[in-house]
Amino acid sequence: MYSQRFATSLRSARQRAGLSQEDVAYRAGLTRYTYQKYEKGESRPGSPANPTLRTVLALSQVLGTSLADLVPGDAPDLRSR
Repeated sequence: MYSQRFATSLRSARQRAGLSQEDVAYRAGLTRYTYQKYEKGESRPGSPANPTLRTVLALSQVLGTSLADLVPGDAPDLRSR
């Protein structure tokens, strides 16, 4: 699942940066609870994480990583059929 791969890259980037979940959340303007959900790959139980573009940009800046490194490359096709 795409959200799980995003969660894994987010967690790895945070660990490389030597930051706690609370540090990242605060610096990105999120609650710790919201950030924890992104690292779990969900927004609500059973619903995949769906952060805004603003949030993904803020996370990449806080973590000192590029968007390309944070967001998995093989995005699902979300076009309407």
